[in-house]
Amino acid sequence: MTVDTGEAPTIRVVLVDDQELVRAGLRPLAEHEGDITVVGEAADGRAGLARVRELRPDVVLMDLRMPLLDGIEATRAIVADPALRGVRVLVLTTFDEDEHVVEALRAGAAGYLLKDVSPGDLRAAVRTVAAGDSLLAPAVTATVMRAAAGSRAVDARLAALVDDLTGREREVLERVGRGLTNDEIARDLYLSPATARTYVSRLLTRLDARDRAALVVLAYESGLVRPGG
Repeated sequence: MTVDTGEAPTIRVVLVDDQELVRAGLRPLAEHEGDITVVGEAADGRAGLARVRELRPDVVLMDLRMPLLDGIEATRAIVADPALRGVRVLVLTTFDEDEHVVEALRAGAAGYLLKDVSPGDLRAAVRTVAAGDSLLAPAVTATVMRAAAGSRAVDARLAALVDDLTGREREVLERVGRGLTNDEIARDLYLSPATARTYVSRLLTRLDARDRAALVVLAYESGLVRPGG
């Protein structure tokens, strides 16, 4: 999907937002530095899903509240489609309510941004998720996840999965849930950065998690990380 011209590969993006003015503004912001190109647009979730299936971009910038099919359901459909395995969804919305963040990550979004993000941070976020990482800035996700988790009962199945982890694996998962980066986990647990990365990779495999965002959701819903903890 990524275009390789012999130089740095170009990241291909589809914009899905019901406001034409927003899409028109996002395109030049995303493409400003030349390593990102917008290959398609859509004004609702259903059309966005069709465009994604047609174009198979690297990243979808997805709004949440749209007609016909909302961004969460469109994200869920993209993540569930084996043919779109390499497509990453980055939610870009004006809504920062707790439940929206939780549901977007639970649906499989690789990251969550508000539309007041700076142009530079927007491009950096696209690059981050295109590289296979999750955008989990503590200010955007970990704090909100703590608040949202307070109203949810512990998932017994997930709690059992976490109980089967080693003590060190649980320590690493707890810190992922609190929004720490691999380097911060390494410092906190007196590990090398490489060892911290290995533990996170092992958790993704053992817990059958799509990405780091899924580990954050799991850490809260299993009860490993408590609201305000």
